[in-house]
Amino acid sequence: MVRWQILYGVFLILAGVAGYLSNPEKAKTALISGGTFGGLSIVWGLLAWRGMLWSRKAAIVTTAFLALVFTWRAAVAWMVVLGGNSGKLITACLISSMLTASIVLLGLYSHTGRRPVGKG
Repeated sequence: MVRWQILYGVFLILAGVAGYLSNPEKAKTALISGGTFGGLSIVWGLLAWRGMLWSRKAAIVTTAFLALVFTWRAAVAWMVVLGGNSGKLITACLISSMLTASIVLLGLYSHTGRRPVGKG
C-alpha cells in the first residue's frame, strides 16, 4: 500500500501540472491543489513506510475527502461540457481520472483490511 499511496500522490501532482498547463491563466488552483494534496499523499506513504501506522487512517480520510471533492467537481465539469462548452473537456477528463484513482486507492485500502502497512 505504501507504493500505491506514493504513486497516487505523484499522480495528483502530475494531474495538477497537466491542468495548469492546459490553461495557465485560469488553472492556477489545479497546480496548487494537485501539489498540496499530492505532496500530502506522498507524506502519508512515507510515514507508513517508516512504520507510523496512524498515517494509514490519515491517508484513507484524505483520499475519501478528495473522492468527494472530485465527484462534485467532475459532475460540474461534465455538465458544462454537455452544455456545449468543449473547452472544459480536458478539465472534466482530468478530474474524472483523479476521482477514478481515488476510488481505486480506497478499494485497495479496503481490500488490504487491517494488515500492518509497514515496509513493503
